[in-house]
Amino acid sequence: MADKLKDPNTLGFLEAAVKISHTSPDIPAEVQRSVKEHIMRHTRLQRQTTEPASSTRHTSFKRHLPRQMHVSSVDYSNELPPAAEQPTSIGRIKPELYKQKSVDGDEAKTEAKTCGKINFSLRYDYENETLIVHILKAFDLPAKDFCGSSDPYVKIYLLPDRKCKLQTRVHRKTLNPTFDENFHFPVPYEELADRKLHLSVFDFDRFSRHDMIGEVILDNLFEASDLSQETSIWKDIQYATSVSTALLPGLLEDLQFWI
Repeated sequence: MADKLKDPNTLGFLEAAVKISHTSPDIPAEVQRSVKEHIMRHTRLQRQTTEPASSTRHTSFKRHLPRQMHVSSVDYSNELPPAAEQPTSIGRIKPELYKQKSVDGDEAKTEAKTCGKINFSLRYDYENETLIVHILKAFDLPAKDFCGSSDPYVKIYLLPDRKCKLQTRVHRKTLNPTFDENFHFPVPYEELADRKLHLSVFDFDRFSRHDMIGEVILDNLFEASDLSQETSIWKDIQYATSVSTALLPGLLEDLQFWI
């Protein structure tokens, strides 16, 4: 509006506006100037009313705002992807996870944990119809006490008979005990094919229940030896913390340890 007031055509219009009519006498120049100043001042007041200038406090506050706060000047339309194109994994099945879990489970089954080896021999006495089990030694047993040692002994069963339970002497503070003990199981030769030899290795504890180290189960006696002569056999001791399922019916008897 101020620019229009500087226009010669506008000024001419104002000068014409101060005349009451064409027949009235001209208004003095001082009155005309006063009227023009009044009109220009009134126009500036209207401009201030409709478009207030920013206050000093507002300008100072806006100047101290960080650049990131001036969100009105940032255009996010090009940065945000369409809502329909946003990827999501909710409710999506990932077959590779189940496949990996299955593979790990198969590996765990094939790799049974062992805890040392045991050496023994078998021989059948045809004259007395007796199976002779010779427990020779054990090797590389795990430590079961704070000193890094163990007090091992071996229990021997000829399954399915669980009433006849034999065991070696306890060997103190060793992980490689030498037992060298013979055990006799009366059994007819015809029944040997249905018998299983079960060896369980324990750590003796004077003040609490004995710790089971592991076990060996020989399902077929004739596969390990022809039984006509004594044959040395080495077997891995399979890790176990409780009595094998083959001995569950006699579990209560097994809890009564004797030396």
